[in-house]
Amino acid sequence: MATTYYIEPQNQTLHGSFSKNFKPVLTIHSGDSVRYSTLDALWGLEPFKSSGQRNVFKTKKVKENSGHALCGPIAINGAKPGMVLMININEIRPASWGWSFAGGSNQVKKRLGLTEQDRYHLNWNLDIKNMIGTSQLNHRVSLSPFMGTMGMPPNEAGIHSTIPPRFCGGNIDCRELVEGSILYLPIPVSGGLFSVGDGHALQGDGEVSTQAIECPMDVVDLTFTLKEDMKLSMPRANTPAGWITFGFDEDLDEACLIALEGMLDLMQELYGFSRKEAYTLASLTVNMRITQIVNGTKGVHAILPHGSFASIHGNPPS
Repeated sequence: MATTYYIEPQNQTLHGSFSKNFKPVLTIHSGDSVRYSTLDALWGLEPFKSSGQRNVFKTKKVKENSGHALCGPIAINGAKPGMVLMININEIRPASWGWSFAGGSNQVKKRLGLTEQDRYHLNWNLDIKNMIGTSQLNHRVSLSPFMGTMGMPPNEAGIHSTIPPRFCGGNIDCRELVEGSILYLPIPVSGGLFSVGDGHALQGDGEVSTQAIECPMDVVDLTFTLKEDMKLSMPRANTPAGWITFGFDEDLDEACLIALEGMLDLMQELYGFSRKEAYTLASLTVNMRITQIVNGTKGVHAILPHGSFASIHGNPPS
């Protein structure tokens, strides 16, 4: 019988990096669920004040805690490298506040004629009932919450940054991974050691200023299932927008080709297409999106909308 567990932000459950040497805070079975609450990416306990200051979670300033505030890791009994971890995103509910700003000095700002002094900070009130965000300057936007970071550590020694996305997940920052989506990640280490954080109330493709509406989450409900016979080298997802494959690389062109290659693989699996058939049809039906350009390792995701082939009924992996 499946069990539901609960994880809240505490000293023993929070970390700001990935490592295969971290001890799991919880061990579950395939089919179990975990309901998390999470801090915002910068460990905040409250909105920013007008002075720019606020209280943050008190933790040792060590390399292990230098990145996004993540909850975990959790281990899944029986998870082994080469398997796939299927993550059902059952519910995502933001807290009542968030923030966004044009970050410090970076190449994008310089290219756009903005300087390090050109800071612009917005605090957001999040109306969860009506899914509307309102800034202190009365900007109003429709919310579409998702988790920016979901993933596992690579099977390499040492401490690994939370900033770049990897084949095993991490800071993917894909706005389509909303409630009701299923994310599939290759498992790199025994137990999986999955962590989640970096809640976003709203983000556009690209995340061009380096920030979404960053927010804590009151509820992140995930169900974890091991797929022993499924083989993946990169993440894929089944979302309300359609099937998605991902590509990550420092070169945007290469990231695009990795995502496209994964999509052709998926179309062959779903519909039995030949490679050249999938390639031809992808040009008609698949949308290539820039996931983000601000994390060093750039992200591209390819989307095959549901119902793209009205007379063909594929059997998606489950």
